Amino acid sequence: MKTVVQIAAALAVAVSTPAAAASASASSGYPQRSVRLVVPYPPGGTADLMGRIMGQRLGDAWRSNVVIDNRGGAGGNIATELVARAEPDGYTLLLCNAPVLAINPTLYRKVAFDPVKDFVPVIGIADVPLFLLVHPSVPVKTYDEFLPYVRSRKGNINYASGSVGSTTHLSMELFKTMAKVQLTHVPYKGSGPALAAISAGEVPIMFELMPSAMPFVKSERLRALAVTSAKRFPLTPNLPTVAEKGLPGYDVASWFGLCAPKQTPAAVVKKISDDGTAILKSNEMRDRLATLGAQPMDMPSGKFEAYVKSEISKWSKVVRDSGARVD
Repeated sequence: MKTVVQIAAALAVAVSTPAAAASASASSGYPQRSVRLVVPYPPGGTADLMGRIMGQRLGDAWRSNVVIDNRGGAGGNIATELVARAEPDGYTLLLCNAPVLAINPTLYRKVAFDPVKDFVPVIGIADVPLFLLVHPSVPVKTYDEFLPYVRSRKGNINYASGSVGSTTHLSMELFKTMAKVQLTHVPYKGSGPALAAISAGEVPIMFELMPSAMPFVKSERLRALAVTSAKRFPLTPNLPTVAEKGLPGYDVASWFGLCAPKQTPAAVVKKISDDGTAILKSNEMRDRLATLGAQPMDMPSGKFEAYVKSEISKWSKVVRDSGARVD
């Protein structure tokens, strides 16, 4: 009996030791070559900007290159699938956000990845709230005037978004549900064209991310009435939140983070998370994000994983309630 126990113990050590050694080896001196950060959208947008800001600082910390690989298409699904199928060694990461992980799996009839089974959330980078925007021709100057105005139109008013299923689309759908108002959706091929349309007066209202909307607000081409974050934003302290104006619980932000393929060694995930956390706590990084209308997230790996799961639950319901669907 003693011999059997000894053999079993030896086998257990033999099985676990290579796995532990592989994890230790993978993390030893990581990274030893360039890391590819896949951004699921074309250059120039907020996601691309967030990826480049974080990638540059991680590269500086590691004294290595973090190469940004923009892979737009299918609402981010092409890039997300690519990373899901990549070698889980820490050298291919995804700039993940709510649309690709929390919205698309419900919005699209079929996606070739599972947001929970195929990814390890590594670190949350930043929350980016949205502005509620109106064209200056709209006869309202405050949120208190906005809601009665919309209700008086009884559905005869359009709103723009960057695309079907985008955060800019579903933030308005959530608003419609909670405020019990009717609005007609006019989707565009990206936030750029949508902002151009509303600034030209083609569509009167929309929700848009702060970094891309800020120049329009500062130049008074558009009027900001409220922000979508749970608390007032430091850059715009005079703007109320939608939640404080009668919709408690309304809290929308387009968050951004880093995700890795499932089975990426735990030690590698921890190193990226720890190094990223140190970067996000620096005054330089906090100041940089603040100038863009973004707030750093206190979301190391374990905490970020729980947050992503809660976002999947939240946004899948909003998608189903909105009736939005992409084949």
